[in-house]
Amino acid sequence: MAEKDEKWPENILGKFYVDEQCIDCDLCRETAPNFFTRNEDGGYSFVYKQPETDEDKALCIEALEGCPVEAIGDDGDQE
Repeated sequence: MAEKDEKWPENILGKFYVDEQCIDCDLCRETAPNFFTRNEDGGYSFVYKQPETDEDKALCIEALEGCPVEAIGDDGDQE
């Protein structure tokens, strides 16, 4: 399970985030490329845009559920 206190600082404020467990497998970026991107220098993903529609949220949840190391969280800061 992702930990809020270990999330990458690049994550945009909101419900979804990626924490330091990320192994840069690319699954989230392939599943929901409009919301996840890569830190090229660090070799990890982070959330650069929060979903707005139900369809967008479903893509982020699919990425969360597919993450092999559970590095994606959905309990982030809302404001």
